[in-house]
Amino acid sequence: MFELDLTALFLAGLLGGGHCLGMCGGVVTAFSLQLPPGPRWPYHLGFNLGRLLGYGLIGALVGAIGSLATLGALQQIKLVLFVLAQCLLILMGLYLAGWSRWLTQIERLGQPVWRRIQPWMRKLLPIRHWPQSVAVGLLWGWLPCGLVYTASLSALATASPLKGAAVLFLFGIGTLPNLLLIGATAGWLLAWLRSPWVRRSSGALLIAIGIVRLAQMTL
Repeated sequence: MFELDLTALFLAGLLGGGHCLGMCGGVVTAFSLQLPPGPRWPYHLGFNLGRLLGYGLIGALVGAIGSLATLGALQQIKLVLFVLAQCLLILMGLYLAGWSRWLTQIERLGQPVWRRIQPWMRKLLPIRHWPQSVAVGLLWGWLPCGLVYTASLSALATASPLKGAAVLFLFGIGTLPNLLLIGATAGWLLAWLRSPWVRRSSGALLIAIGIVRLAQMTL
């Protein structure tokens, strides 16, 4: 089941491109405008490297928390978390397709943590050196996001810091194409990802993944 989790979460990160650009596109654009003179791609790579490390840290932390469960209760906890993760995946699909906005309500749960992190990120701006771009990405990885919450539940269910980090890291890999292409193709890419047929197709596929995986529990 762990391998299936990785595949599903990679696809969720990849197909959730419109959501990623909607939430992170603004900060990536602002990030680009205040970079030092010269090539910008190393800073964008640094930003996304930091973001992946941030996701990995979240995965390791929640995986470690899951490992504290007693062996007898672990299977029941895994089952509950698995169901919750698939329900969140379905909600993400409904949101991407434009059929429901319930996911935005769930994302508000992370606002208290994000308010504490934002002041630290502001201290790192504007970017003057490459390590700052990594640090900004590391903090940005904690932005409240339904996709991250879905991946975090799966990481918690692994009951392993290493596997939890792998779950979130691979999810982050899935989001990379959308955010790395935001430079020269930002306008075209954003318009394409927000087109109704792309949103509905991506949303329907995520919904299908969640439903199929829930159905597999009964087989």
